[in-house]
Amino acid sequence: MAVSGRIGDTEEYRETMMKLEQKIKEFDGIMKRANVEDREIDTCHDKALQEIIKFRKEINDHLDQLQRKIQADIDKRKSADKQNLQEMIKLCSNISTDISKLKSNLQDSKASQQHGQLYINIKQAQSKLKSDDVQKAEESFSQIYTQYRFERSKDLENAISRQEIFGKLSDPTNLASPKKKKTMNQLTYKDDIDVSTISDSNSCNISGCAVLSSHKIVLADWYNCKLKVVDRQSKVVIEEKTFDSQPTDITVLPRDQIAVTMQTNKEIYILSTAGTLSVVRKIPDTGTCTGITYHQDHLYVLCRDPDCVRILDIQGNVQNTISLNREVFNCPNYIVFNEDSRLIYISNFVTGKVVSVTLQGDVSAVYEYKDVGRPRGMLMLEDGSLLVCCWNTGIMHRISGDLKQGQTMIDGLTYPWSICYNHYQQEVYIGGTNQLKVFSV
Repeated sequence: MAVSGRIGDTEEYRETMMKLEQKIKEFDGIMKRANVEDREIDTCHDKALQEIIKFRKEINDHLDQLQRKIQADIDKRKSADKQNLQEMIKLCSNISTDISKLKSNLQDSKASQQHGQLYINIKQAQSKLKSDDVQKAEESFSQIYTQYRFERSKDLENAISRQEIFGKLSDPTNLASPKKKKTMNQLTYKDDIDVSTISDSNSCNISGCAVLSSHKIVLADWYNCKLKVVDRQSKVVIEEKTFDSQPTDITVLPRDQIAVTMQTNKEIYILSTAGTLSVVRKIPDTGTCTGITYHQDHLYVLCRDPDCVRILDIQGNVQNTISLNREVFNCPNYIVFNEDSRLIYISNFVTGKVVSVTLQGDVSAVYEYKDVGRPRGMLMLEDGSLLVCCWNTGIMHRISGDLKQGQTMIDGLTYPWSICYNHYQQEVYIGGTNQLKVFSV
């Protein structure tokens, strides 16, 4: 069968190439998740070792305390028994001295032929012999128990004989089955973390947040022109870095780096998070950049003037520009990417809408609801739905991936601006004014 020389221009060729490219992207996605899991293995290992050492120290400290108490009881017992014995010995010595003196008097009286005095001494000796001093001494001696010994606790002895008494590795998931996408059904308030510092000149408004590790969160403090790193365990700001521009949004990159949009400077900063925060390079942007997200070695940057999404490589080279319809978009704010549906979701601050668009810029769906006032930061959940910070109405709204259904998950918040998820701790962090609110999934 002859093969046409123009087969490379056919639809079959283009479709095959597109499917191959899609397959490559799917495997890239799997490898990316595998790399995340690889880092999580190290984190879980380190955390488990820390918990083992901590538990062992707690056991040692408690046993030391119990040992000190029982040793104090033994010392007290020894002191009391020693004192009783010394008192008994002294008493016996005194009585023995008195008897020896009586005996000596009898001998002296007899030798000197003092019959009258001898008679008196004999009567005194007989009276002394009738006393029960010896019996009393024997009884006192019998009350002193010197043959005590330490008895082991049977409960503790039986406990340490069991193999798993110290602890075991919990394995709540079935490793033989594939990982399922989790559905976030409920958020429960846990605590607040104060992220204001004494060097702040204004109220701290968290316009962006991202999880660096199991216990570190980086925040964009818009009004104070700072990035702040918070330690989740101690709940304190452990590092802050000031800029000459207002940082807006943050996304985590590979190799311990983050990308931050600097709205007023119209730049994107790439920073290293290894050690202290340090700027690696600056990427100039042709518009006012607000929201940013990272996906498969590309940055998706939401820009204004003109309204568009710029797709950049890590070095900052523009790979594609997706124009946004000005009739639909007004003050686009934040952006997230759905890997499964290949859709970009954008929050519109002024219109109160959340819009999904294709990679070609076509509007896929629009969500508009009265409670979604001034939407800002968004979080893409594993099931494809969205959590949206509704800044004006103080709620956290959940919207389905097709933007057809929604419900309020949390209300009563104070100007919620940004949101991120810590899959290590299974916690959601919501950034507002001066506080990072923590919710458990």
